[in-house]
Order: sequence, then structure tokens, then C-alpha cells
Amino acid sequence: MTLNTAPLSPLEARIEHRRLAEQVARWDRLYHTNDAPEVDDATYDDAKRRLLAIEADYPELAANSPTARVGATVAEGFGKVRHAVPMLSLDNAFSDEDVQEFEGRIRRFLALPPDEPIHFMAEPKIDGLSISLRYEGGRFVQAATRGDGAEGEDVTANLMTLAQLPREIADAPAVLEVRGEVYMTKDDFLALNQRQEAAGEKLFANPRNAAAGSLRQLDSKVTASRPLSLFTYALGDSSESVADSHGHFLERLTRWGFPTNPLARRCTGAAELLAFHAEMAARRAELPYDIDGIVYKVDRVDWQQRLGFVSRSPRWAIAHKFPAEQATTQLERIEIQVGRTGALTPVAHLRPVNVGGVVVSRATLHNEDEIERKDVRIGDTVIIQRAGDVIPQVVGPVLERRLPDALPFVFPETCPVCGAHAVRGQDEAIRRCTGGLTCKAQVKERLRHFVSRNAFDIEGLGDENIEFLVDGGWIAKPADIFRLEDKNSKGLQRLQNFKGWGEKKVSKLFSAIAQRRTIALERFIFALGIRQVGEATAKRLARHYGTFAAWRQAMVDAVPRENEAYHDLISIEDIGPAVATDILNFFDEAHNLEALDDLAAQLDIQAAQQVTVTDSPVTGKAVVFTGELTTMTRAEAKTRAEALGAKVVGSVSKKTDYVVAGPGAGSKLTEAQKLGIAVLSEDEWLALVSGVL
Repeated sequence: MTLNTAPLSPLEARIEHRRLAEQVARWDRLYHTNDAPEVDDATYDDAKRRLLAIEADYPELAANSPTARVGATVAEGFGKVRHAVPMLSLDNAFSDEDVQEFEGRIRRFLALPPDEPIHFMAEPKIDGLSISLRYEGGRFVQAATRGDGAEGEDVTANLMTLAQLPREIADAPAVLEVRGEVYMTKDDFLALNQRQEAAGEKLFANPRNAAAGSLRQLDSKVTASRPLSLFTYALGDSSESVADSHGHFLERLTRWGFPTNPLARRCTGAAELLAFHAEMAARRAELPYDIDGIVYKVDRVDWQQRLGFVSRSPRWAIAHKFPAEQATTQLERIEIQVGRTGALTPVAHLRPVNVGGVVVSRATLHNEDEIERKDVRIGDTVIIQRAGDVIPQVVGPVLERRLPDALPFVFPETCPVCGAHAVRGQDEAIRRCTGGLTCKAQVKERLRHFVSRNAFDIEGLGDENIEFLVDGGWIAKPADIFRLEDKNSKGLQRLQNFKGWGEKKVSKLFSAIAQRRTIALERFIFALGIRQVGEATAKRLARHYGTFAAWRQAMVDAVPRENEAYHDLISIEDIGPAVATDILNFFDEAHNLEALDDLAAQLDIQAAQQVTVTDSPVTGKAVVFTGELTTMTRAEAKTRAEALGAKVVGSVSKKTDYVVAGPGAGSKLTEAQKLGIAVLSEDEWLALVSGVL
């Protein structure tokens, strides 16, 4: 993400602040509520710092800013818990100077003399999910996530599955709230992902994502099956004082049976804090769990109370973040992978290198624009960055080590799987394969869409059965569905003999398929899965062209563009050049046409129903509405015109019969006058059609 760091005018500040605030709010929602982080910590922190910098210059923009919020709202499905003491977040430090300033602020706020030592507790910052544990009368009664800081999710039943959690504690206050972090070790994370992969389930992005997703399960049995761990480190609500320093509080937690991090260390002054930070950075890769920084807390509790809080964070604590882990290695080749929706994604294959304790041999290159922007070439020595994602990122090349014969990478314009054209839509960074009906990389996703409720709606062909039939070689393209019964009867193998099928299930499936051999044209068009052709567009195409044969021929004729067939296509309401391009890209592939004709031969594709009003003066006429209408809305005008048998189109062409122009009519009126098409005012249009309905 590119951030503007130049001084901003008031207008520029509002625009930049709004853009960043919306992006950060989205990232917060994905991270805290969906457990699906979209960016690494460094990118998020950069955006947050930029927001704070803008708000420092323009304080009025801070109202309702993500910088003033903690976490995210409680997800649906969980009970809500109101925190007696808010669970706030920490300010971040990113440099040695930030840490030194942190100590300086404390000294100035407390008016301490220069020779007065400030003692801190420094603890590794665990990358997990913050949790609050409430005890009453020494018995565990409730657990809650941080949520938005004021209100969290009730996950009591799920925390009860953790063996490390004390159920009862002795010599405790009547009310005691202990806060900590639920996390997953690196080994447990890798083992869990191996089990997920073997079961065909979604892989988790990183240990934090796995821990959060495991803890925030509505079924506690799922949580019990996941290897979660716990560290405790803070005090929330308490009916009495429990310690005079944070170090003594950690000791008391240990005596009560709570797990605490044994690496926590008492440090004096910023110099010792920075030394501990450097030591932990060096040891980070060998630790059994992920950490993303060190938390520094003023040790004395009375000083913590005097320092208090500012906005959403305490003055007496700060998180000193680690930079993203990096290493250098050689880029051996670039592989273009084709996703299930046809997106072409470049992946760097690397000479294996250890990055933060993980051996990396592949890294994402995102898209062709990123390759060009970074000027990454095969054979380059490249910088690899791991910031918590499963597939790390290529930061860029080490130019001074580039080989003299290294050439710029040429992104393919054809699909490496099926050979179809790979095209980019307008204003899109992703290149996509256009061989939708025949590309093996997309076959399962295309077939799922093909049989979906608003397409062919074939009962018995759910995701699981589609997977089985494709993997078993029973079907590979839509037409194969309608040959399945014949193939089953003539082949050496029978579906009935496979586990989970049987005579009754197979018979019901074949019956459901047979019932869908007759299909409305609009459903057929929608089922093809052409990009940007939804149900509404499919209906418009069906009504405009009437029959499958007419539509197919018109699309083939329009492929060269800038001819009568093309202008007729883009004259249809809501079908502009961008939608037309996706449709014609489909028809420009010989493989798609072959598969389309093969499918059509298996079916009875019914012509679109046309409204005919024999005594209407506009029956069969192509009408364009432009400008403002005063006696009716545009939707009413369109509905009435179609009820009278007219075809309402979106642009003016030689085939247009009438243009109804109201105040504010612009280019469409000009084009109509240029082509000599009849132009009617709203009153003239109403007079033309009056008395018909």
C-alpha cells in the first residue's frame, strides 16, 4: 500500500484520512472479527501511523477514526460480555528513539529527577487472541474476548477445554479478572494445517489466525480438538489490590497456577529495554511460538495509577514491534498458477532459505503489475519477507547482484493450463483465463455454478458430489453431466458401487438431470458463468436476441468489435463496453464454442418469451430514454414500454426507433439527431402510447 507522506492541505487531508480510515476499518474487521488478516503487521502499522500523523495536524478528523477504536464489534452467534474494566490496546514503538521518548514521557509526567531510576517489566508480545478470565470466590465463572474493548464475546465453554486454565484458585480476591493471550505453538500450528490439508479443509494463514479461529467456535468440541495454549500477563477487574508491582503480580499469577511467560524480565531504563529487545529479536526464530515484539510496562503499580490512560491506551505501557523477518536468496523460476475462478497468479520458486525459523521455498508475487514495479527477474538475488503469512512476499531484487543476462519477466497472455486467452479487465490488476468451460483449473468452480439454484438447479449435484465426479473422471465439462447416465450404463464401473452412492441416490440424480434437459434461454446463459453476466444481464440478452441460435451467432459476429453486431450488443440496457468485452472474450475462444455447441446439442433451449401487443404502436420498436422524466420514473417508463412490446435499450444505434428525450439529455440526443432517429418529448411519447393500456 502506497502512503502519501507529503504535507497536506485541509482538503487533501480529509480525502487521505477518509481513504485510510476506510481501509484500516476493513483490516480491523477482517483481523478481529473474521480471523482472516488481509495484510501483514508492517503494512497495517504504516497506515495507522499515517492516520495519526494526519490527525495530529488536523485534530477534527480524529472523531470516529479507527485510531480511537480497539478491536472490532462482537461477531454474531456469541453472547456478549461487558468488560468491567475496558480491555484497551497499546501504543506502538518502532525505533530505539520511540522507546527512549517513552521513558522520557514517563519521567516528565511524573516529574522524576534525572537520577531516579525507572524500572520496567519487559515481556515478549505473543501473537494470539486477547482473553479475559473472571473468577468469583476463587472459582472460574466466565471468559471473554477483547471484542471492541468495551464488549467482548462470551467464550467460557471454549476456555474450559484448555488444560492450562485453573478452575479454582486459593487465596484470591472475591472478584479477580486475569487477562492473557490464547495462542498456538508453531509445531501445533503445522500439525493442525497438515490435518486440515489431509481432510481437504481450509488452511490457516498463521498461528494467530489458527488460535483465534479455534477459540471463536460456536461448538466447543471443535475448540477441544485444537492444540491451544495460554499465557497470562495482566490484571483487569479486582475487588482488592493483589500486588505492588507488575513483577510481583506475575509471581502471584504463577502461584495461583496460571501460565506466565518465563522470559519476562525486569529492566531499568531504555538502554536495558533495547538490549532485551535485541536479544529476543535474535532468539525469535528459535522460540516455540510467534512473537511480534516486546511489551514494556512500568513496574510500580502506584506509578501506573498516576500515569493513567490516554484515549485507548495506557501511558505506562508500550509495544515495541519487530520489523518483518527478511532473508535473501535466489529466484529460480516464476510459476503462473491458475485459480479456480481463472485468475493467473505468479509464484516465485526460490532456493530454500530460512526466514524467521521457517524454511521458505516459495513466495507470492501478487500480479504482473507487481513484477513490473519491483522489476524482479529470474536468476535475481531477492529479499524475502515473512510477516505471518503462509506464503511470504518478495520485497524486491538486490540490484547490485543481478546477472548481466537477466531479462524482464514477460507475463503470459494465454492460460498455462488450457491455452485460452488470458485478459485483464478495465482497471483490474488480475489477468484471467477466458477458457471458462474447458479450463481444467476452473472446472469444479464452473460446474458448481452451472448446477446452482438460479442456473440449471440440478438436485443431487452439490459440492461434494461435484468433487467426486470430477476427481473420478466422470465429468469434465457441462455437457458431460447430460451424458453421465449413458456413461454409467456402458462403462466397466458403476456409480452405484461406490461408497455413499447406491441405486436410490443414483436413480434420483439421473432423474434430476433429465428434468433439466429443457431450459429457459436466460437460465442457460447465466449458467455458462461468463464474467459479469449475472441473472439480470442474462435476462436482457435472452429477451433481446430471443433464441440460442440468434444469440450465439450475434456474439460471434460481434467478436471483431466496431461493427453493427457489436453496437447492437452494447445498446442493450446495462451492457456497456466492459461487460461486452467479457462476453466476447468468451466467444473468441474456439474451445468455449466447441463446449457450448456440445452442451446445446444435449438440451432443448427454449426461446425467450416475448411480450406481444398487436395493437401497440411501439411493438417491436427499440426505444432509448434519456434525460429527466417528470411524469414518471425511469423504471416506470421502461416497464410500461416493455409491456407494450417495445425493447428498451441503453444506447443509440441505427437500430433505434425512438429516443425519448427529457431535460438534460446529452450525448444520446446528439447521436439520435446525427443518425436521423425520431426524437420524442415525454409528452409526445405518452401521446403515442396513450389509450393502449
